[in-house]
Amino acid sequence: MNKKFHYSRRSFIHASLITGLGLSLNLYSCTKSVAEPAEPTTPDSGGGDDGKLSITGVLIAAHIDATKGSEYSISGKGFATGDQLYFESRANLTATGKYTITSKNVTADQISFVFPMDIPSDSYRVSVKRGAQSFLLGTTILNLYFNANIPDKAGMTVKGVVYAAGVGIANVVVSDGFEVTTTDQDGVYYLPSNKKGRYVFVSIPGNYEVATSMNAPQFFQRLNLPADVVETKDFELKAVNNEKHAVMILGDMHLARRTDDINQFQKGFLPDVNKSIQAYKSAGNKVYALTLGDMTWESYWYSNNYALPQYLTEMNKIEAMVFNTMGNHDNDPKASGDWESENTYRTIIGPTYYSFNLGKVHYVVLDNIEYLNVNEARNYNTKIVENQIEWLKKDLATITDKSTPIVVAMHAHLHSNPSLNSSGSETTGYRITNAADFVNALKGFTTVHVVTGHTHINYNVELATAPNIMEHNTGAVCATWWWTGNVGYAGNHICKDGAPGGYGIWEMQGRDLKWKYKAIGESEDYQFRAYDLNQVHLTKDKYAPAYTGSEWNTYAAEYANPNKNNEVLINVWNYDKGWKVEVTENGTPLTVNRVRMRDPLHIISYSAQRLNRNAVPTEDFVTTLTAHMFKVKASSSTSTLEIRVTDRFGKVYRESMVRPKTLGYLMK
Repeated sequence: MNKKFHYSRRSFIHASLITGLGLSLNLYSCTKSVAEPAEPTTPDSGGGDDGKLSITGVLIAAHIDATKGSEYSISGKGFATGDQLYFESRANLTATGKYTITSKNVTADQISFVFPMDIPSDSYRVSVKRGAQSFLLGTTILNLYFNANIPDKAGMTVKGVVYAAGVGIANVVVSDGFEVTTTDQDGVYYLPSNKKGRYVFVSIPGNYEVATSMNAPQFFQRLNLPADVVETKDFELKAVNNEKHAVMILGDMHLARRTDDINQFQKGFLPDVNKSIQAYKSAGNKVYALTLGDMTWESYWYSNNYALPQYLTEMNKIEAMVFNTMGNHDNDPKASGDWESENTYRTIIGPTYYSFNLGKVHYVVLDNIEYLNVNEARNYNTKIVENQIEWLKKDLATITDKSTPIVVAMHAHLHSNPSLNSSGSETTGYRITNAADFVNALKGFTTVHVVTGHTHINYNVELATAPNIMEHNTGAVCATWWWTGNVGYAGNHICKDGAPGGYGIWEMQGRDLKWKYKAIGESEDYQFRAYDLNQVHLTKDKYAPAYTGSEWNTYAAEYANPNKNNEVLINVWNYDKGWKVEVTENGTPLTVNRVRMRDPLHIISYSAQRLNRNAVPTEDFVTTLTAHMFKVKASSSTSTLEIRVTDRFGKVYRESMVRPKTLGYLMK
């Protein structure tokens, strides 16, 4: 990005006051930006008969537009010299969202102060503090300008400046989710917005960051005025070097205050991901996190009082900036229709689709759930709605270098879970209904990675029909909706395909991208699990002795009968076509066949546990067939096998498999 123009600071205030008579008053004033000593005053002490702090006749603007460093006054009787103003963000409830401002001047009927340079635009509760006492004056939406003198343009309803260190930045992309524009040489932008989304956002350029609210990057600003009223929304960036960066890819969390999920999240996932974050920071990376949707579970928003605000509390414990993606379970189940169901997410978290850049990589976040919720049935289509496709085309059109790596995050998977045909070749198809529109929008770019969640399993897809695109469907943080680690269950944390619950770690060095799957509670080298099928015979008597039904063999599937063929099954959860699986017995290579099977550990960890309680396993939670399985046949039941798995980047993972190897809940 090119820095061109340096603005001088002028103080400008535009306050829209709502009086008790319902009249709207627009006040414009210019004041000096340098604070001057206040004249000594002896106003009313502001104390009632009981000695409590009380201010009467308060008049505070519903919307305040001002420049940082400018002076502003609030009317009221009872202010005293030495009073402080306390601005408390209504969105950022942490200490970073609270600002104490010393008064500049106090008179009998008002208090004046100077907006500090570090306070961001936001919605605030405003109080006056005197010693240990405080008094709520009201609430306001504060919009702070960088340059108050940008002229209006016909048809343009949103304008502003993107700047860093007092300098406007050219060629930065700004959008309202429908229209897309770029800043001029002075960092100025204009948008002909109809304000449907009620926000405007900046596509953070590479080697810059924005301020955060809690851990959420504040790359957007809310639009508060009618569609035909021009609003000024500026964006302040901070220069950093994120050419070398790492991203924690966090699939489905499903936090809902059930199945001991919060405890497992706090004691299992959080320490693990924060350890990873610190390790990558220590290695010289800027580190970020990117969720893949279903952070919450809308079925329990109201019954368990656990929704998006509660999720944000947990998210703030992740020691990195977190970009969020919306999933089907993050829609409001009390609203009807896709747009309306998303409004709660927009209000609490922000845009449902947007883009940003880290170093030389362009990231796009999409919402590919069309949430219908007919009669509160929570039904939906997996689809990127038309207005998002059109926005995506406009966003990508701003990237002239088509060799720029593109990473697209969305909740539902682009491709179905792969199968194997009769010759052992992988087959799959598109899962979202308008996948062709999405793929066509990305034509021309040489390197596109699509990261998705939703399935609670791992698989990677590369198709000859779209050779520039690779999908990475990433296993869930919650694994099987936190069930297998629930109190009294298997005591492990395992996804439907047998992969451990975990998350992706992506490393970016310029345009060089690498990725891996990280199991919670394990080292990064834990990339497969091997089963001695001689020891895998799933019987009701052993794994669900209390079960009284007749469906055991249905759930035990291919393991309902004993297998004494000296076969070994290897589950390589992040396998793709660039990986290699090799096995030797006494130095002799064995033939390795790729197969599509179920994971036996998951069967005994979820379905068997539910059956043992005579509960019907939830259909969506039961063990799934997966094609990242490999089978070998040994000559002996007791020989030690040497297993060597090599990923596409040349990293080798090994196990000396001593047999017999018992199937157990905590096996590796």
